[in-house]
Amino acid sequence: MSAILDNAALRGASPAGALELTEHAEGSTLRVPASASASAFASAYASAPAPSLPRFDETEIDQLFAAPRTPALWGVGFAAALAWAAFGSITLRWPNKVVGFADWAFTDELGVFALVVAALLAVLSVSGRATPPLLRLREALTGAGPWLVAIPVALSAWEILTAKTGTLPTPFFAPPQALIEVYTEDWRRLGDSAVNTLKLLGLGFGFGAIAGFLIGVSIGWSRAIGYWVHPVLRVLGPVPATALLPLTFYFFPSSYSAAAFLIALSTAFPVAVLTWSGVAGVNKSYYDVARTLGASEAFLVLRVAIPAALPNVFVGLFMGLGASFSVLVTAEMMGVKSGLGWYLTWAQGWASYVNMYAALIVMALLFSGVITLLFTVRDRALAWQKGTVKW
Repeated sequence: MSAILDNAALRGASPAGALELTEHAEGSTLRVPASASASAFASAYASAPAPSLPRFDETEIDQLFAAPRTPALWGVGFAAALAWAAFGSITLRWPNKVVGFADWAFTDELGVFALVVAALLAVLSVSGRATPPLLRLREALTGAGPWLVAIPVALSAWEILTAKTGTLPTPFFAPPQALIEVYTEDWRRLGDSAVNTLKLLGLGFGFGAIAGFLIGVSIGWSRAIGYWVHPVLRVLGPVPATALLPLTFYFFPSSYSAAAFLIALSTAFPVAVLTWSGVAGVNKSYYDVARTLGASEAFLVLRVAIPAALPNVFVGLFMGLGASFSVLVTAEMMGVKSGLGWYLTWAQGWASYVNMYAALIVMALLFSGVITLLFTVRDRALAWQKGTVKW
């Protein structure tokens, strides 16, 4: 027979507010009040019919009761519910200060959304004795509790300073609901710009990462190659890639290919330097052991040097990715005909600052997602090195 202790019930999450130990094979359940101590549970457990429940000793029961119990009220969640309710009330009940000929669109929709979030958080904040699905959602949001309070407070201040009082003047500043209008009405142009930015970033970063990796391995492994390439890296590597914009626009057939080259250049330098450092820093005893076992030069490079240098390679990739972001936006502003950088320039030309803010938010989320993806790749690629290197 298999005994299963429901952890959610143990923390006081059962509908009856009780602790339950259930034998699923026979449908037998032992229930005691949620406020019961370990000794009270042990006493009730000992008096239960022997065939209906498997036997646990007192040590195991004490370990079960050592797990933290979810409190009935989630204080931070309740504070977040009040903050979102206040934001929704301000948005709905406080009239907008009309500037120009039309009121701000999507004001009512934003206020209703805030009140719905407030209601959901209010339910979760008192769900300490609720059903397991609500409890799991509450536990997932617990770590973000302070942010759930800070976000509506910031949105309320933003709403008051723009739509309600006009303290921050238009068109330089716009309320939160103006962003909703941009995303609903200009989503096609904004989406195309984001896709084209990703394409250009992927092309430039991919070529730069490959070139930097090959250069780094070459100069780290071969002294002859390092003799010629290392001085070039030392002289040209620190030069900002954006300083080469005039030259690249002259030599390359299109602004798109010039932008891809600049992104690749900004990525290749840190990847090459860090890869070279990683290969050169491999413990020489690794090579000696491999040679003793008959390893060839190709085996030493592919199976010893490169795997040992991978942590440094990923550090270089992260540095190159950060540099490529700035070069990407600059190149798109200067000549590329589509992309988030181009969108920023286009919006500025029309004095549509709310479109600029919308594009900046998309850009931040996009670049953050790319970095998160690289972290995921790093974790998968270096999973075998956990415990041997410091993460």
